[in-house]
Amino acid sequence: MPTIQDVAKLAGVAPITVSRVINNSGYTSEETRARVEAAIASLGYIPNTLARGLRSKRTQTLALVMTDITNPFFTLIARGVEDRASHSGYTVIFCNTDESEAKEEKYINILLQKQVDGILLVPACSNSASVKFLQSNDIPVVLIDRKIPGTQIDLVRADSEGGAYRLIKHLIELGHKRIVTITGPREVSTSSDRVSGYQRAMHEAGLEDLESVYYGSFTQASGYELARQALELAPRPTAIFGANNFISIGVLKALRDTQLRVPEDVTVVGFDDLPPSMVIEPILTVASQPAYEMGSQAAELLLKRISNELPGSNQEVILPTEMIVRRSSAPPKN
Repeated sequence: MPTIQDVAKLAGVAPITVSRVINNSGYTSEETRARVEAAIASLGYIPNTLARGLRSKRTQTLALVMTDITNPFFTLIARGVEDRASHSGYTVIFCNTDESEAKEEKYINILLQKQVDGILLVPACSNSASVKFLQSNDIPVVLIDRKIPGTQIDLVRADSEGGAYRLIKHLIELGHKRIVTITGPREVSTSSDRVSGYQRAMHEAGLEDLESVYYGSFTQASGYELARQALELAPRPTAIFGANNFISIGVLKALRDTQLRVPEDVTVVGFDDLPPSMVIEPILTVASQPAYEMGSQAAELLLKRISNELPGSNQEVILPTEMIVRRSSAPPKN
């Protein structure tokens, strides 16, 4: 791990000057400040806000960096993490990135300054820069929900591909052929995995020529806009698969605004369930992920890495999804 002396040497200044820049104390010329800041960025130096120098002891603190704390799926993950961490005497810092790589990078830098003992990360994308940075600074890290290809790291996720496959099989068995998938960004593993499950089921049924996939973001607004586009297809799709709960809500709103009924006119199925407190009557057929268990098991895995109870190569824990059939899915109208 780079030291303040390394930064000073690269910037051509004394260590006290580096300290002044970091702490914003005392006079430093703009030119000198720029050289020091450039050296800090180049070396990946992390100022220790608790005690300057090497990490000397644990802080009994974990961090959970997730993409959207307003989504009930991630809220349940957070509760699972917190309950497991609290049981072992740890507190948890929660950070919300809004699917932004820049915010993810900012939070990770802050968390390293705070000397957290380990980080649970829901990656904003498939870029491995954040993970490599954490690993280079010897910070234990466990990914939740999303994979980063080519990275050797602990991961706890659900079977997105299998869950999507079972949902589409269910639709095909009901008689649907014109099935549209509305999903998140191409570069996010959960998005691509759910598309893969959709495509596998369509190929097995000989319906690959009827495949239709819309990529966007995991938000209600994206689900709404892309559903409006899909409904303009001729002939109109008889079923829509929303690749997460917020997308599915957007799809339902789009159908309502176009005066189409569910499931009489268009069947809708989704990934992730909504808690009973958010809906008067659950109507949506879904592939439900065990979000609380994902958070709990990820925290357990991270704590074992911190205490060196789990030496050896990385682990990937894949939890099953549960298909819950409700009244939003029915045979096609014609």
